[in-house]
Amino acid sequence: MKTAMTMAKTRSPSPNGQSDVQSYDIHQTYDWNYEHAPQVPPVLDIPPCPGPWTFCGYKVNSPLGIPAGPLLNSRWILYYAALGFDVLTYKTVRSGYRACYDLPNLLPVEDAALNEEGRTLEAAPDAARYHSWAISFGMPSRSPEEWSADIARARNGMHEGQVLTVSVVASPKPGWSLQDLANDFATCATRAATAGAHVIEANLSCPNVCTQEADLYLSPEAARVVAATVRAAVPHLPLALKVGLFPNRRIMEEIVEAVSPHATAICATNSITAKVSHHGNLLFDGLRRGIGGSATTARCLEETVLLRRVLNAAGSPLELVSVGGVTTAQDVRDRLHAGATHVQIATAAMIDPLTAIRIRQEGLS
Repeated sequence: MKTAMTMAKTRSPSPNGQSDVQSYDIHQTYDWNYEHAPQVPPVLDIPPCPGPWTFCGYKVNSPLGIPAGPLLNSRWILYYAALGFDVLTYKTVRSGYRACYDLPNLLPVEDAALNEEGRTLEAAPDAARYHSWAISFGMPSRSPEEWSADIARARNGMHEGQVLTVSVVASPKPGWSLQDLANDFATCATRAATAGAHVIEANLSCPNVCTQEADLYLSPEAARVVAATVRAAVPHLPLALKVGLFPNRRIMEEIVEAVSPHATAICATNSITAKVSHHGNLLFDGLRRGIGGSATTARCLEETVLLRRVLNAAGSPLELVSVGGVTTAQDVRDRLHAGATHVQIATAAMIDPLTAIRIRQEGLS
């Protein structure tokens, strides 16, 4: 799918004001951005983030992390690790190579509040004025040989108080059973664990693919089988589960009950889907795409509040990781107050790599 729209690059001044930090270039392909990852910056004066912070049992320097998506390889991981983020999630990997979708992979859209799935948003011609993006990668992956060696490099470059999470997903083939799917998750998880992951994240939600792995989080049985199989494969590591927006409380309760015996944390929300139009023409062949950024802030906060209530009512030990539309220090405070144990930032961090430093400067108390 092609679009004639042009979008301005977003660049951010460095802390000393003398040069720019490098952002993901939305004009270039996934492969180009993979190969042109930024260099780790010189040692920066990162403001402390007082408080006892943890993630999946690890002591961490702050409650600030990045979910699966922005961090394509070890160089991207270590770049953001040097800019004040302490839980870094390696972009979702598969048991075989998978190409990325065609451009655009990140398309600015209007910041209209999304309260439900399936609305239509207008593409935004001026990226600098908007803080929401339509996301269309399709969960690409390098080969297992490449990503496992690269995960080891990421782990070796991280510092005390930082955690490397590796997101994994299955790549279903025709005729596969649910257990076959779960076994493929486990294959990736085992390889990621051997490479050095601190935490495994099973990605049960991707709004931009149309195959069996896209919405496992909506099936209690599928979520249970995947979680149990991955847990058995890597019993020594914490297991997080990435989920999308729940359509109602009942399904949320059923999923929590199904996975609580096997998982360590639940990470919500993996964007909110919408169609995208440009001057009346639907883009992306009329298919929905996940929307990230400020358009999702209010709804994802509501989801965090409800998930915390459900977890508490069930007596579930699952940690709650809040994702979606977090941009400011106040957003982080709101998520922590709502009961999140950790907060992850994607779109804002891609637009402005200095987001964590700005949040730390403002403070969370």
